[in-house]
Amino acid sequence: MQLRYNYRLHPDADQRRALARAFGCARAVFNDGLRARRDAREAGLPYLSDGDLSKRVITEAKKTPERSWLGELSAVVLQQALADLNTAYRNFFACLSGKRKGAKVAPPRFRSRKDSRQAIRFTRNARFAITAGGKLRLPKIGDVPVRWSRSLPSEPSSVTVIRDSAGRYFASFVVETSDEPLPETATEIGIDLGLTHFAVLSDGRKIDNPRILRRAAKKLRKAQKALSRTEKGAANRQKAGLKVAKAHARVADARRDFAHKLSTKIIRENQAVYVENLAVSALARTRLAKSVHDAGWSRFVAMLEYKAARYGRTFAKIDRWFPSSKLCSACASLADAMPLSVRSWACPCGAVHDRDVNAAINILAAGRADRLNACGDRVRPPLVVARVDEAGSLRGAA
Repeated sequence: MQLRYNYRLHPDADQRRALARAFGCARAVFNDGLRARRDAREAGLPYLSDGDLSKRVITEAKKTPERSWLGELSAVVLQQALADLNTAYRNFFACLSGKRKGAKVAPPRFRSRKDSRQAIRFTRNARFAITAGGKLRLPKIGDVPVRWSRSLPSEPSSVTVIRDSAGRYFASFVVETSDEPLPETATEIGIDLGLTHFAVLSDGRKIDNPRILRRAAKKLRKAQKALSRTEKGAANRQKAGLKVAKAHARVADARRDFAHKLSTKIIRENQAVYVENLAVSALARTRLAKSVHDAGWSRFVAMLEYKAARYGRTFAKIDRWFPSSKLCSACASLADAMPLSVRSWACPCGAVHDRDVNAAINILAAGRADRLNACGDRVRPPLVVARVDEAGSLRGAA
């Protein structure tokens, strides 16, 4: 399994200037390639192949006075920028032809020096290295200090240097990791995600929603007001914008930290984990959009999925149309309606349910039933319509 390991970088002034030039060179190659393909399309010419495009915007462009400064940067970085453009076009064409599943992919757009995120990528061909002193050696940039929060499990195949909107630099290493199965446990868990509580577990535990964005709203509002009072193009506006970006970065970091800690704890304690397949993009278009985005369900579920695969756990998503809240976990009877305002309800069988705990128990039961048995079939056979000759009983049968 390939994973990314991110570390904070602390380049000095000269290295920051060198990285800024590298970001600009990669951005220029990307934009030149996109412009060449658009011009060819408008002129009715055939689609430029990857090789021809590389020759035009890198090899031949270096010989011109307008792009001679491309030679100051490692050629691998320029090739990787062009590879990103080619990948973007392939994804766009696959979306048009129906081969790519998921959300629609737009055609690639031009990159701007004002984009909040700038990045360049070095592969092994670029001969980046980690020095004996723990610094990251980048060609034509220098030895950049790294804050090592943990050791790399193997030799990285590539490293991406990123500058985010808050002005921070990060090194993202791609490494190959082997599976590390944890000792087996007998416990399995169903998880019902929500807003009042971030997660309700089938064993009755309720995880409070941290509401990280809501808690930071006062500081964000103050920083945003200070930004709105500055004049466009002024130096103070750049400083105020940086304060806003740093405030949002702290919110994102806190949300990511919470999701990592909770997902790791759940994976370590349970052999199997089942969650609902929520339509987060649809919920984010309702009046609860701010709270839905603040919860960060999608990232949390993605963490559960890859950690389960790495540590030998079972993970599955339940159909989003499964009536987990309206179904009685004791007698399996289905209630007619269950508004969101109803937080607890009584079943005619006599069972009294907490809405969220009952949903988590039903998710656990549905996940167990949908698992494959040793023969490769589902434990619970799917519902089928009876044939005409099967309905009723035979005449004369006892």
